[in-house]
Amino acid sequence: MAVVATNLKKGQCIKYEGDRGIVLGLEHRTPGKGNALIAATIRSFNNGNKKTIRFASSDKVEIVETDRQKLEFSYTDPSGYHFMDLNTYETVTFDETLVGDAKDFMKEGQEVEILFLEGEAVSIDLPSNVELLVTESSEGIKGDTANNPTKPATLETGITVQVPLFVKEGDVLKINTADGSYVGRA
Repeated sequence: MAVVATNLKKGQCIKYEGDRGIVLGLEHRTPGKGNALIAATIRSFNNGNKKTIRFASSDKVEIVETDRQKLEFSYTDPSGYHFMDLNTYETVTFDETLVGDAKDFMKEGQEVEILFLEGEAVSIDLPSNVELLVTESSEGIKGDTANNPTKPATLETGITVQVPLFVKEGDVLKINTADGSYVGRA
């Protein structure tokens, strides 16, 4: 299905320059002379790179058929990451190239949204914050309160994040999935 560039929307998946990607942002530009342009920021599904593509307002853009499914992360083993479809109870396995950095924020029983492009899984969308248990953290140094000090803490998924000195083993923390930063206690 093709649409005129002016009808593109954020979040749509398109084909462009022999690649497929998701539209992250749109900007309508009207130069002093000539026709209006649409500057679309697109993330490629092939290599993950972001790129800004300019379309003339009358250009046709090919929209790719997509499907989003909520799946529950079950477990991981040498064959890959296993997810369960909550409607059919079927198990789907993905390799580490699809899962990527999302593995640092996924724990068993957690629901994630998977984007399928023409029947092929292309990305995992995590919630903005996840709650993870602290499995290892050193003691904070008493009296060291200048300049908002932090210390490393290892979470149940194996990721290490910087946390305030008062955090201890057994605490459950909210972690930002975009940058892996500490948000607060859960």
